[in-house]
Amino acid sequence: MEQVKEKLQAVRTSMERVMVGKTAEIELVLIALAAGGHVLLEDVPGTGKTTLAKTLAASISGTFKRIQFTPDLLPTDLTGLNVYNPKTGDFTFRKGGLFTHILLADEINRATPRTQSGLLECMEERQITIDGETYPLPPPYFVIATQNPVETQGTFPLPEAQLDRFLMQLKIGYPTRGGETEIIQRFLSNNPLEALPPVSTTEDWVNIQKAVATVTVHPDLCGYIANLTDYTRNHDDVALGISPRGALAMAKSAQGYAALQGRDFVRPEDIKYLAPFVWPHRLLLRGRNYNKSQIIEEAMSKVPVPTEDMFT
Repeated sequence: MEQVKEKLQAVRTSMERVMVGKTAEIELVLIALAAGGHVLLEDVPGTGKTTLAKTLAASISGTFKRIQFTPDLLPTDLTGLNVYNPKTGDFTFRKGGLFTHILLADEINRATPRTQSGLLECMEERQITIDGETYPLPPPYFVIATQNPVETQGTFPLPEAQLDRFLMQLKIGYPTRGGETEIIQRFLSNNPLEALPPVSTTEDWVNIQKAVATVTVHPDLCGYIANLTDYTRNHDDVALGISPRGALAMAKSAQGYAALQGRDFVRPEDIKYLAPFVWPHRLLLRGRNYNKSQIIEEAMSKVPVPTEDMFT
């Protein structure tokens, strides 16, 4: 795992040349990619959501596409379509924007639900089916979507089925005063993103994902995750608790976090650290007595933690 740790740290260091004071957010995005998941960035305009996605893409020598989601965007703009060629009398498949290694779905909630649904198959199965023909997507395949939580006019909230396919939902947040000063100085004369060289390849990330999948998750920790998800499903204020996909997302995220630390096994502390990023967006509440973060915090405080010697 040391080689995986070194590679992840190299990409993080590269991204920090552009992103100021966002080490934790960078690491979480890298964990999601290493675990084979996708990320939803939700924050107010101007905090660096798009820049973070572009910086990640620049650090990997793979293909990158940015799609601006708008109400008039069609599903075929994403997936592609078969185009009739009158000269040959045949249909030729023209690939859409989803055919790439890293996809930036900018302001995803501005597209209609019909268009948003075009992402469901590609995010889950890493493939696209058009007219009965299935086309695999190139590995590693990573969707990083952004949305603005402030503006609601002209937006379409993501359905639960779509949200559940994002491994994590993250916020960038405003920088510190010192960090904002550094941002101004760093970007005033030129954009450091334009001169950022790739420090990893798509093959590196395929190997990283294979290595991360071998990180040990003890059966007791699997049971701990299951107990936490079960707690959310039986909470009086929760209409829709954490799904089995959400439980698996936690286990995979913990594997990625352990690999980032250079470990080949997961600890309970990994799950506690990741829970605020992996689970709240999967909950649907009944009333206003709690917010989603409070439900997760309550589960963490009430569900017993495994204490075997193997975790020490």
